[in-house]
Amino acid sequence: MKTLNKYEFDISTNSFRKVSTSVGRTLWRIMVYIFVTVTLSILIYFVFSTIVSTDEEKKLAREVRMYRYYYTILEKKEKVLSDAIISLEARDNGIYGDLFSTDAPSADPLSFVDIIASSDSLSDSFYISYSESKMGKLELMASRIEENMRHVTRHLEDKKDLPPMSLPIVGMTYAQIGASVGMKTNPFLKVESQHSGLDIIVHQGEPVVATADGKVVDVIRSGKGLGNVVTIDHGNGYVTRYGFLSDITVSRGQNVKRGRRIGKVGITRTSFAPHLHYEVLKDGVAVDPVHCFAASVTPYEYANMLYLSASTGQSME
Repeated sequence: MKTLNKYEFDISTNSFRKVSTSVGRTLWRIMVYIFVTVTLSILIYFVFSTIVSTDEEKKLAREVRMYRYYYTILEKKEKVLSDAIISLEARDNGIYGDLFSTDAPSADPLSFVDIIASSDSLSDSFYISYSESKMGKLELMASRIEENMRHVTRHLEDKKDLPPMSLPIVGMTYAQIGASVGMKTNPFLKVESQHSGLDIIVHQGEPVVATADGKVVDVIRSGKGLGNVVTIDHGNGYVTRYGFLSDITVSRGQNVKRGRRIGKVGITRTSFAPHLHYEVLKDGVAVDPVHCFAASVTPYEYANMLYLSASTGQSME
């Protein structure tokens, strides 16, 4: 018996007869058809989604690449900022230690609130406990600052070991600040050398004043080095030195008060331009004079003075 389409040839009768198909066989064929169709559909979808991207998918992919790129940059910036904050904290403690023999006030600012105030899922008890917690931190922070201020006030009343804290040029601003203590490039030799003071850029002839009460222990008139120099001893190991002066108005052994004019800004052939070379020494060791200006200028001025004095790489002499 041979099968031909839906008919079969019967040898006994020499005729064709229609082949009857069972219900089970029909269902099996339908199930195979559905399985093959679904499998092919999944395969086509997988290939299409893997190889071909829609415009929205391409846009999202570009955004992901951009975020990864900026995340790397932000990660590096965060590391730099963290190091800078640590450095500023150390410098802040150093300044307070030099001026007031104490650490800088320790403030624990409130952290950002990562809750939604309008959320109905938070109960009243949560807000009460949260407020009590923050109030406790505020009280602790206030007590620390209050105690630190008491210590500073007592220290100021005793007037012990305080450096000269006034400005040598009346009304000077941060824009006049030049190179401070450290290795700086000499403007004439173009090599690095130790710079022992702070350059204050001032017009020639501007008055220079004593930054604290003291006694004039030395007056040098010279056309070399720092030119005309006045040195004042303020006691407790603090000495100030004023270089590149003209028209010196004090003499050795003379007692002077804070704000007393001691001379005017001058210039010599060893200075790059008219300026005041100002030094502060503690027990014979040069300290950064900018730190002594903190009590005489605004926080904004002081921050800019710190930046300029540290970032200026060339001295004026």
